[in-house]
Amino acid sequence: MANNKLAIIGGSGLYDMEEFKDRELLDLKTPWGIPSDQILKTYFKGKEVYFLPRHGRGHFINPSKINFRANIDALKQLGVTDIISVSAVGSLKEELPPGKFVIVDQFIDRTFARNKTFFDDEIVAHVSMAHPTSNGLMNACEEAVKKEKIDYQRGGTYVVMEGPQFSTLAESNLYRSWKADVIGMTNMPEAKLAREAEIRYASVSMVTDYDCWHPNHKNVDVQQVIKVLSGNAAKAKNMIKNIIDTFESHIDPKDPTNNCLDVAIITAPEKRSQKTKEKLKTVAGRVLNK
Repeated sequence: MANNKLAIIGGSGLYDMEEFKDRELLDLKTPWGIPSDQILKTYFKGKEVYFLPRHGRGHFINPSKINFRANIDALKQLGVTDIISVSAVGSLKEELPPGKFVIVDQFIDRTFARNKTFFDDEIVAHVSMAHPTSNGLMNACEEAVKKEKIDYQRGGTYVVMEGPQFSTLAESNLYRSWKADVIGMTNMPEAKLAREAEIRYASVSMVTDYDCWHPNHKNVDVQQVIKVLSGNAAKAKNMIKNIIDTFESHIDPKDPTNNCLDVAIITAPEKRSQKTKEKLKTVAGRVLNK
């Protein structure tokens, strides 16, 4: 387990912790462009950990413009094996009030303007997304939120909308009719690309609002989201420290993510050009170079 490395993808405030004294900002390049921002390499209790601000420091990247492929490729270059996504979401259920955390285990991808695969040229791969999050990582997240006495729900479906606008009332009611739990703009195609790169993935969503469906609550706005996130900042930071400390003990050597490309690539070997294999060397070199 010594080679397991954890990355946190989320807001830039998540790594503003005094315990992270040894810090290095890394500039990485990928075949897909540059990541959202410099990646922070630091250590906690002797463990190497990476932090990537999804929207860039200062939140200047629109959800639809996030270079998800570059983000995942860069983390893979660094040897990252596990990703915890931390994101703000709206609630689609009465029992998920602002301030509650949801350890997501399913997604409904409603995005349409994003590059969703590394395998878009010459080499075709079909990875399974039936169970898009890692059970072992979810166990680590659950242990961490319990330790902090955070109100949470284990399991839930996250509707990923394109954005950047919030939902219409009709859309919000439609997603509620699907029995979805939360709604946000960032976990897809992030989770799909992590799976293609054989990186285990888990998502912790922090509820900030009731979207726009709740008759007794104001429609969501940015100031409301920031207020709830600020109120949860200390809890989220402590949760992350707990996850860093214990995640390795929860890793399942039989996690389907570990070797999912073994049964995913369908393109005949003679059709795979060296140029494309070079482009995919970070995310799929393990199988393409056999």
